[in-house]
Amino acid sequence: MQTSTAELIKRLSVAVGVTGYAGPHNIHEVVSAEMTPLVNRVSHDRLASVTGLKAGEQTPAGGQPRRKIMLAAHLDEIGGMVTRLDQGFLRFTQIGGLDDRVLMGQEVTVHGKRDLPGLIGSIPPHFQRNGKSNKVDLYEMLIDVGLPAEEVEQLVQVGDLISFRQVPLDLKNGLVAGKSLDNRVSVAAILVCLQELQKMRHQWDVYAVATADEEWSYYLGAATQAYAIRPDVAIVIDVTFADVDELEVKLDQGPVISLGPSNHPFIRKRLIDICEAMEMSYQSEMMPSGAGSDAYAIEVSREGVPTILISIPSRNMHTAVEIVQPRDVDRVGRLLAQFIASLDEAFVTELIPKI
Repeated sequence: MQTSTAELIKRLSVAVGVTGYAGPHNIHEVVSAEMTPLVNRVSHDRLASVTGLKAGEQTPAGGQPRRKIMLAAHLDEIGGMVTRLDQGFLRFTQIGGLDDRVLMGQEVTVHGKRDLPGLIGSIPPHFQRNGKSNKVDLYEMLIDVGLPAEEVEQLVQVGDLISFRQVPLDLKNGLVAGKSLDNRVSVAAILVCLQELQKMRHQWDVYAVATADEEWSYYLGAATQAYAIRPDVAIVIDVTFADVDELEVKLDQGPVISLGPSNHPFIRKRLIDICEAMEMSYQSEMMPSGAGSDAYAIEVSREGVPTILISIPSRNMHTAVEIVQPRDVDRVGRLLAQFIASLDEAFVTELIPKI
């Protein structure tokens, strides 16, 4: 299963999905194609979130609707936007938070009247002033598409989007490196979950949502879909920092189950119980003040949704060379499926604190 999960991650990684992008080979089309054979219905909203509904098997008494669980993972990626045409070169700004330290030399695609391959460069250090030869920030960088200024002016305008061009790379020990693994690996985990559910029975309806616009707004697609779906329970899947001194999170050590005020304690307990029953390793991450993910927007939707964040360990977040272990993605998918299969009406009453 690891090989197929790795290939799934790569297919999702190479699709284009900078926040706001709607051109060819976009991530929305790819996710729709991957979801279609696994669910009863795929739909798209006006903000470009993609939702797959896998119906549950329970027939509630009295004509009541089935309970709903929402799985949410954002599909958009970091990138850039053209801010100025400068003698045939392109000045740009960030969409979603770029790590300036690794931008120099990156291959990009400028989505103008037609897609243009380009490279990020800057003024040579020999000609920089004020002792800044070793400190180049985003606003001193430019994109070279290799065309004369007059042709660039015909093909590119201010506001055109820019995406990274990065072929996924297989590293030793099964690791995969590539662009947009934040958060395509979480979309992959949802797809693994849906694959697992083909072999299982579950009572609740499953709404698998690849949400739009998280990198730009932190919540836009999640907030609107949660409002529309009105789930009884929600699980948000995102990435978190791995192998840094400040956190104990490691690659290949399993799902990261968040702990903090915005993570419902009874959902967390059920997830941990399932991990232990499956003999699956898991990790914890303390989040006393939130995580900058889709979780908060879902939690406060309508009258409130019991929500938790599960994270997938990743190195080099918000770069074009993010690194993950597909086994972690696979584990999260299997954990989600087992959790969904365990849901019944009694679980809803457990979510309400005893006073």
